[in-house]
Amino acid sequence: MSENPASLNFHQARFCVSADKLHQCPDDSLAEVAFAGRSNAGKSSAINTLTQNGKLARTSKTPGRTQLINFFDLNIPGIRIVDLPGYGYAKVPIAMKTHWQKHLDAYLQHREALKGVVLVMDIRHPMKEFDEMLVSWCEKTGMPLHVLLTKSDKLTRGPAQSTLLKLTAQLRKRLGDGVTLQTFSALKKEGVDTLRARLSELLLPPQDAAQDDQA
Repeated sequence: MSENPASLNFHQARFCVSADKLHQCPDDSLAEVAFAGRSNAGKSSAINTLTQNGKLARTSKTPGRTQLINFFDLNIPGIRIVDLPGYGYAKVPIAMKTHWQKHLDAYLQHREALKGVVLVMDIRHPMKEFDEMLVSWCEKTGMPLHVLLTKSDKLTRGPAQSTLLKLTAQLRKRLGDGVTLQTFSALKKEGVDTLRARLSELLLPPQDAAQDDQA
């Protein structure tokens, strides 16, 4: 059987460009999904695990290293994943945090190619201030939201599932079918297939996404 030409291969993700301001972003692509989250939530580790490339997104013991919007091309031209600056924890000047927030707002509000947001939250510390801000924005705009509850290996299965179910009920009341949630562990490589399937749904036309999910 020949390989589906519309199938996304996240292993082939490669760095495209970094942008400090909206006008520095590449031309609006066909579709992109942005990863957002507090800078200690494990966002870079999630992207590296998704792509099986430990050096694709920066990781550091010092939260807040990602200070630019980083674009990564996938194997289909015009389709990208985007790493947004970590927010809310980094020990940086207030002026820099203000700049990040302004830049994030501009990107979220004006990026036409944006098809969905992956909100990365530490499963032990969900729904902090930045998380609530992003959920509210998705609620207001109707932007599809996928919640990635990272570091699930830090909890036993019972508490992890309890947190997942509680947040699912809470967010479905607000966003309906516009939100999906899952647990994820970069350390144990758990939840990777679920994340890839959801990204395919967001990035590809419905028919191609269904074929990609079956591939």
